[in-house]
Amino acid sequence: MTTTSDSGAEALREHLAMLARYNLWATRRLLDAVDAVPEADYRRDLGLYFRSIHGTLNHLLVAEHRLWSARFNDGTTPPMRLDEELESDRARLRQRLLDGAEAWLPLIAGWPAARFGGRLDYLRLAGGTVSLPFAATLAHVFNHATHHRGQISAALTTLGRPAPELDLVYLLQAEAVR
Repeated sequence: MTTTSDSGAEALREHLAMLARYNLWATRRLLDAVDAVPEADYRRDLGLYFRSIHGTLNHLLVAEHRLWSARFNDGTTPPMRLDEELESDRARLRQRLLDGAEAWLPLIAGWPAARFGGRLDYLRLAGGTVSLPFAATLAHVFNHATHHRGQISAALTTLGRPAPELDLVYLLQAEAVR
């Protein structure tokens, strides 16, 4: 088992807390832009991996807030499909995504520093156990969301709508001003 020094574990915590803040900030900005999309366009098959903006947002709810959250919180993998529609109502989906993104912040702050240098053991959806570096796997969760926000941003521009600026550096600049 690889161990990380106390200062290294704290640096990992700080980095992951920044990624969690970014995830919340970018999700909020994206959802603000999506709010202006008419219902028909919001649900239209736009050729995204999860077809529509709605399907992609539901995938984020499934993956980040149901699957990965359970793995990090209690080591379980709930049975599910990655294309499952957990929330059909657009406003409730929006709120659940924001609540879920916000929930990572106190988790990261509350985990013991040593956990960041440890491993995450879980059961894959297809079966079989996996043991991965805890911090890198948590970073994956936020990176995965970035990937799908990029798909939705491209869909917005395809629809002739403005896509928000979601680069991490803009969050960092805003935080530096505060």
